[in-house]
Amino acid sequence: MNFLYPGFLFALLAVLIPVIIHLFNFRKFKKVYFSNVSFLKEVKEQNSSREKLKNLLILAARILAIVFLVLAFARPFINSNSETNKSTGNIVSIYLDNSYSMDAVNKEGSLLDEAKRRAKEIVKSYQLNDRFQLLTNDFEGKHQRLLNSDEFVRAVDEVKISAANRNLQQVVNRQQGVFTGTANRFAYVISDFQQNFAGNEAIKKEQSTQLALVKLSANELPNISVDSVWFLSPVHQPNTSEKIIVRLKNFGSEEAKNIPLKLIVNNQQKAIGSITVAAGATAIDTLSYSGLSLGWQKGVLSIKDFPLTFDDELNFSFNVNANQQILSINGNSTAKYIEALFNADSYFKLTSVSENNINYAAFSNYSLIVVNGISQPSSGLAQELKNYVANGGTVVIFPSTTADLSSYNSFLTTLNLPSVAGLVTESTKVSQIELKHSLFKDVFETLPKNMDLPLANRYFTYAESSKLAKEPILQLPAGKTFIARYPTASGQFFLAATGLEEKDGNLSKHPLFVPLMYKIAFESAKDQPLFYTISKDNVITLPSVKLGANQSLKLIGDGFEVIPDINHQNGKTLLYVADQIQKSGFYNVRKADSTFAVVAFNDNRTESNMKYDSQAELEERFGSQKIHFIDVKKENVLSAIAEKNNGTELWKLCLILSLIFIAAEILLVRFFSPQMHK
Repeated sequence: MNFLYPGFLFALLAVLIPVIIHLFNFRKFKKVYFSNVSFLKEVKEQNSSREKLKNLLILAARILAIVFLVLAFARPFINSNSETNKSTGNIVSIYLDNSYSMDAVNKEGSLLDEAKRRAKEIVKSYQLNDRFQLLTNDFEGKHQRLLNSDEFVRAVDEVKISAANRNLQQVVNRQQGVFTGTANRFAYVISDFQQNFAGNEAIKKEQSTQLALVKLSANELPNISVDSVWFLSPVHQPNTSEKIIVRLKNFGSEEAKNIPLKLIVNNQQKAIGSITVAAGATAIDTLSYSGLSLGWQKGVLSIKDFPLTFDDELNFSFNVNANQQILSINGNSTAKYIEALFNADSYFKLTSVSENNINYAAFSNYSLIVVNGISQPSSGLAQELKNYVANGGTVVIFPSTTADLSSYNSFLTTLNLPSVAGLVTESTKVSQIELKHSLFKDVFETLPKNMDLPLANRYFTYAESSKLAKEPILQLPAGKTFIARYPTASGQFFLAATGLEEKDGNLSKHPLFVPLMYKIAFESAKDQPLFYTISKDNVITLPSVKLGANQSLKLIGDGFEVIPDINHQNGKTLLYVADQIQKSGFYNVRKADSTFAVVAFNDNRTESNMKYDSQAELEERFGSQKIHFIDVKKENVLSAIAEKNNGTELWKLCLILSLIFIAAEILLVRFFSPQMHK
């Protein structure tokens, strides 16, 4: 048996008090005069042996009452935790889950309020000199400071629901980062333990950390969230009709019928609808609207769903441009076909240059570059095009069939494209069109049985490699490439087997040429993501922004201002937001009074799934690692912690025994009679 406060054992000297009282409590006899000895028959004789027995029993009761009272204050326990050294003190890290799911309500009130009470109970189970860390999803710098018990309680009272989202491994790593020295290391995680919180991967902790999971009693609630939105068209033009795709997700176990949808753009209602979502499934709907003006648009898609409402709105932003910039790099007398194509539509703004007069620095200003029949492709051009595609650009290559093959092969190899195997001068008709490719979506209303396809009079054959990702678009007989797409990590190449001159074939005059190039141009439009998720390491990409010596870009929205880290790369300006944005909404990217972009942020949808891990599932994540699991529905937090940290505590038993012996003393004094009649 051990003692939590062995210093109190010095109080056992108090047992000398009843001993001294017993030794010096001599009875004083009083003289009584009487006239007749017959009165002696009326006197009760005192039995000396019974008197001694009574005094000894009273002495023993008093001694034992004092002994057990002192032991109760010394906190005796039977140690079942060999990992704890009581002399080194304790550092206690307590994680308080303040995610959106903790805003749910059970019979104890909101889960966050219950979590606060449990955190305070944990602190009470430790000593005044122990140090405490309060950790929440916000991962603020002040959470790395150790507090005393009073400071900790005040900090707990200030915790509020946060949009930040963490997983259990991140929490454990953060808690272990605060432990220093030889003090005992205790970590507590107070949470409802949503399934997304623990995740599916194994969780690792340091052996010296004694981790306890405090699971709150949460109810599984039905919930519908606006999961995502996207457009059918990659470009947005003013005063045209558009369609937006909406995806909703049902996290409940029952079908959600006729969920109302509402689309608002720039504070104007543009469309309404309703959708039914099966249990545990997603559903997609399409909303049509029109009447957009030039500039940045702020869209909000909303539904009505109770009781959880944090995921009932989705913010998104997009830009309506007056035109799209396209660059055509031309060989001798090949510009007329591309110019005729794109100059026919005022939305496209074409810049046409000779292969001998290229401004490489301006490449980042264009969403599409067409390499059109150049005869002398240089290594410098190849390298610049490679960098352009690596940053998300799109390049279409129509080769010159009269150029030197070795120079073209060197050019294509630099671009990681297949090299030219040979030149074919026999007329050959395209044999196959990949109608399922996204470029041909909505191009054909009906498909004729014998479709007229382009003819090639002169064309290259390519030495294909299985190492290159390839998407055939138009193919010649025997599976030879006529036009194919080669995607890269960020951008894409479109490689044709022939040029656009009449001697090469009829591609430039074929009806398929116009929709094919327009679709390529539309898909090459480089637009920023419709929305970002808060509390993530987001990188916002903008066209190059020139800043003065004392200038900076700011994100401003709803009374909140952030100055992000800025980096300039390959003609772009990158804004590193990290986790600075903590509130959903719209933020203007501004330099002084100029607005360069509008970005939308939304809450993380991982909190939408109101299902929880069981004790067995949580213990499985830790494998053979020791953890202590506390279910507040089944056990008292204080008792569970005391038993875990100190073993089986005996102070309550000692206190009860002390009271029993005090009661025994009282009974002995009042009811034990040492006298008898004679």
